[in-house]
Amino acid sequence: MLSGVATSQTTGSSPVLNSQINLGEIFSEQTLNVQTVTDGVTASTLAHANGVSVGVTNADGSVTSDQTNQGAAYGKTVVNIETDAGAASAVRTTAVGNSAAFGASNGTVSALSIQTNSAEVAAYGQVQADRASVGDLTASTLAMGNTHGVTLDNSAAGARISQSNQANVTSEGVATAGYVSGSAAATATTTGNNINVAGANQSAARLITDQANTAALTEARQFSAYGNSYLSATVATATGNNLSADNEGPLLDITSSQWNTSTVRGDADGNAYLYGAAQTGAYAMGNSSQVNNVGTEVVLDNAQTNTGGVEAVARFEGQDGYDSVTTATAMGNAVSAYACSRCNARMTVTNNQNNSANVGASSSTTITSSGRQVTGVSTAIGNNAGFTVGSPY
Repeated sequence: MLSGVATSQTTGSSPVLNSQINLGEIFSEQTLNVQTVTDGVTASTLAHANGVSVGVTNADGSVTSDQTNQGAAYGKTVVNIETDAGAASAVRTTAVGNSAAFGASNGTVSALSIQTNSAEVAAYGQVQADRASVGDLTASTLAMGNTHGVTLDNSAAGARISQSNQANVTSEGVATAGYVSGSAAATATTTGNNINVAGANQSAARLITDQANTAALTEARQFSAYGNSYLSATVATATGNNLSADNEGPLLDITSSQWNTSTVRGDADGNAYLYGAAQTGAYAMGNSSQVNNVGTEVVLDNAQTNTGGVEAVARFEGQDGYDSVTTATAMGNAVSAYACSRCNARMTVTNNQNNSANVGASSSTTITSSGRQVTGVSTAIGNNAGFTVGSPY
């Protein structure tokens, strides 16, 4: 369900003034009961309180956007499979408070965008195939308080983006199957505030971003259980504030401020009686920034403050199998930046990180009979920063 969608695609100057306020509950639910199919099962459930999309092509555009959500957003998908799910199945559940996307192709876009979410956002996805066969399975459950995207193609952008999430954001995924003959990827992802920037074909961007996640809880939980699985991945990722910027062009200039007071928790629980390769990962971060430019210059002014507890818990249990990897990673603040050395790049970074909360990671693996290789990794870091000038990746 999408409330209040605005779209602009013009060939001339295109000013857009967008104001959206949602006060009502937004919910989207569906249930699929399947006996046997040959090709696969597809289910997509989407609950958005406010959404806006603005794009310009061969033109310049300006956007002023204000989105406020005060109504709970809830998405739920339940898929029951009795005998056979077929070759490839995909089950996706998404719940979002405020969503915005600005883009330009062969043009320029300038923007001022404000997003405020003060109501609970929850996503629940379940695939129940206890006695059934599954070929390939993708089960993703995603919940975000605020999310914003900027996409550029041979274009330039200048934007001020402000996000405030004040309510709990949670995702919970469940995936079970009797037999997985291909690969099963079950993921739960939760973010209080999220910003993605993608620039290609000699683009440039200069952004100022402010993100504040003051909810009580930001949590992602993923559970999976298989009787016999060839390849499986069970992943839970929770982030208070996330900024991801990737550009290819002359300039990527970002001033970023992130503040998290929420408890952030990622919990992944994987189980398989018989398994070929099983991966279980839990990731939790108070604040995360990644800024990469394959081009001439990166300028980053990064400030991160985390006062909320951060916890990542990953568990795997199997009877007989080959290879298992169980990873738990928790960080209060994390930042990384990359610039291309072959482009005669220059990187200018100012970084300030402050973590005053407990950060914990726990990884456990139990093999009750036999296995070929068992790997466990547990990492907890208060503040982490990495800055690299190197060859294109």
